[in-house]
Amino acid sequence: MPGQKVRLGGMALENGVLVHGPTAWACAVRTESGEVKVASGRKRVFSAKRPLMRGPAALVESLLVLPHAKRRLPEVRFAFQRRQVIASIALAAGLARVVRKTRLTPALQELAAGGIALAPALIALRQGELAGYHGAEHVSIGTYEHGKRAPKEHERCGSHLVGPLLLASAAGATLAGHAPERLRRPATIAAGLGALAAATEIFGWMVRHPDHPVAKALGRPGQELQERIATTEPTHAQVEVAEAALNACLELERLAASTT
Repeated sequence: MPGQKVRLGGMALENGVLVHGPTAWACAVRTESGEVKVASGRKRVFSAKRPLMRGPAALVESLLVLPHAKRRLPEVRFAFQRRQVIASIALAAGLARVVRKTRLTPALQELAAGGIALAPALIALRQGELAGYHGAEHVSIGTYEHGKRAPKEHERCGSHLVGPLLLASAAGATLAGHAPERLRRPATIAAGLGALAAATEIFGWMVRHPDHPVAKALGRPGQELQERIATTEPTHAQVEVAEAALNACLELERLAASTT
């Protein structure tokens, strides 16, 4: 429909920004020579509309874009490719296993493990230009959505999943802890998947009801992360890269809309 805004998401890279819409994605990076390079393509879309299924399906959709972006644009540098980040992921996984063997209640174990799991992402964000490109992603998408210069924080940033996910994981771990011993492991796995599905549904409700006191409370941890750690004020050059990705994604979305 002419004039209708496309719902966009994004991901910050070490050297650029990836933007994705309902059917398309685009990635822009600044090479070591200073050139802005762009690649784009169609997404593989899963038609999951049911509650508790649509959130994980959307997550899988966005993850499947990453290998395509790397293949189309070899200059892309993902944060998780860094040795320090890989080492921190391994260390966090080890510490989380230790926590889960303590005498803490299952809920406290899960909350502590969830906090530990955040460490690799925080390490990645405090090195290089990732936090700046994260801010640029928010500025470009927010400006497109609201029609005026947007701040470096965005109301749909994945950081807002932190609060709902920690609470849902704690609740799921508590329920799994009451399962018979022989069923404890599959119950724990099911609880983890259920927590992710529930957290994405809660997040969707938060986006639809931003002024609700509960939504504000659940979103506060993510907002603090964005303001203090996850984003920095982007440079003009970083915003230029983000806008290149956004414009390329929107162009594909317009083409898709014109053929339907």
